[in-house]
Amino acid sequence: MQNRRKFIKLSAFGIPMLSSFGSLSRDFTTARGQVKPIVISTWDFGIAANQAAWKVLSTGGRALDAVEQGVHVPEADPKNQSVGYGGLPDRDGHVTLDACIMDELGNCGSVAGLEHIMHPISVARLVMEKTPHVMLVGDGALQFALENDFKKENLLTKESEKAWKEWLKTAKYEPVMNIENKLYDKAAPQKLPGNQYNHDTIGMLAIDAKGNLSGACTTSGMAYKLHGRVGDSPIIGAGLYVDNEIGGATSTGVGEEVIRNVGSFLVVELMRQGYSPEDACKEAVMRIIKKKPDIAKKIQVGFLALNKKGEYGAYAIQKGFSYAVCTSQKNDLLIDGKSYY
Repeated sequence: MQNRRKFIKLSAFGIPMLSSFGSLSRDFTTARGQVKPIVISTWDFGIAANQAAWKVLSTGGRALDAVEQGVHVPEADPKNQSVGYGGLPDRDGHVTLDACIMDELGNCGSVAGLEHIMHPISVARLVMEKTPHVMLVGDGALQFALENDFKKENLLTKESEKAWKEWLKTAKYEPVMNIENKLYDKAAPQKLPGNQYNHDTIGMLAIDAKGNLSGACTTSGMAYKLHGRVGDSPIIGAGLYVDNEIGGATSTGVGEEVIRNVGSFLVVELMRQGYSPEDACKEAVMRIIKKKPDIAKKIQVGFLALNKKGEYGAYAIQKGFSYAVCTSQKNDLLIDGKSYY
């Protein structure tokens, strides 16, 4: 791994981040600056998402509002085929969405298998705020969304429908690690800004000016999955967990293995024991590898964590995982750092 960072110099704010990066790093070191407010999120679409979240944080807004507004960006981006609108469908052609949100008080809300709604994260927040429940699924989640004035829309774009019909020719289900993450393709640096090359769930964690944490996680799930399949993203403790005394964690990759290890909760509990964010993420990854070494060689799972001090870190099974960091001092993308293989 390179020890020195490589940067693309650019003003962190005032320039649209959908086409530009604040700075670019191939060093996944844990933060030492302990700067607050701060927002971090998975993959390179986190750059634009973080900028939207920063608009809330920079004016003294609540972390909960920041993460909701932040993940709205990839949810509404038709070029992003793994989150929200334009997401690749299940094997039957349905775009089904999963999302969860959690605030500094331990309140949480979730939706799973939700169709036809552009922003499942906002439905999840209403589940948290308007019902005695944590999770609503399928038709019930859709009914709840429509009753709360969300608009029913067709989320299957022509591009995703075309990809699905092409897949139907063989109907082979074989998840490929980082298949869309061209950030790791050193031969194609000109493709770095393109959201169409991104991959997987967006998980976002933030600390606001008052020192409070919140998190959000949203996805359209694995492409061409069995209809009704739900991964880790909407499951509190698996895809996302926040403890305002300790920190928060989120995950990305093959959700089944994250669920089996209650991954994000594990990362937070390890930080409670004194682990740094990066070391906690590494231990959670090693639990997966130790239990199922043969499976681990074929899949990607990554964890991202932020502690109460504002320190952050990540660790993944395979190379190719990236995450974005935004503070008053920088808007960075960190690429391909600590990983097992």
